Amino acid sequence: MKKSPEEHAARFDEKASEYDESKSDEYRACANLVIEHAAPDAEDVVLDLGTGTGAIALALAPDAERVVGRDISEGMMDEARTKAQDEGLENVELDRGTFREPEYDGPVDIVTSNFAMHHLSDEEKREAIDVIAGLEPRKFVLGDVMFFGEPDPEAPFYSPDVDDPATVGTLADAFTSAGFSLTAVERVHDQVGVLVAERSPVAEAEAPDE
Repeated sequence: MKKSPEEHAARFDEKASEYDESKSDEYRACANLVIEHAAPDAEDVVLDLGTGTGAIALALAPDAERVVGRDISEGMMDEARTKAQDEGLENVELDRGTFREPEYDGPVDIVTSNFAMHHLSDEEKREAIDVIAGLEPRKFVLGDVMFFGEPDPEAPFYSPDVDDPATVGTLADAFTSAGFSLTAVERVHDQVGVLVAERSPVAEAEAPDE
């Protein structure tokens, strides 16, 4: 049976102190690509969803105006807050929020997420991408467990009891349906990748002369 958000939060609270040391080479490669593709300017506001211990948020903060991190695990965010304080980062704000309810309604230029969206079902992923599109970012950089082909059932990169990865095609369709265009696809592993989705500025229709 699929775990509830509360169960996921409790699971991550328990592993928060050891989370950074437990990550795979693929996770780290994915995080580095998310950071590289996000590339915020000094005026940009970044929303990092599933921020965890802050791997993406803290790396982007020195180059951004502000980074807003959202997660369901207080334990993970406590780790991120400690690291932000140790690094003297004052433009990082961390609070509870989910993909479908990020609890943030301010301006957003770039949305990032790494190794978090795969906990949602495919339909929930679509709902989340629609919500994120409604925030009107110009770019969404997603690093995650995703299937580039048929996954090898004997060698899954994920835990079937808690994870629900989508195919790259399913994610691409969700992005385009929400008004994004895929501008980069990075394959880290048969079951891990980074997608970069961007939105073209919508030209405002000119009011007719009266």
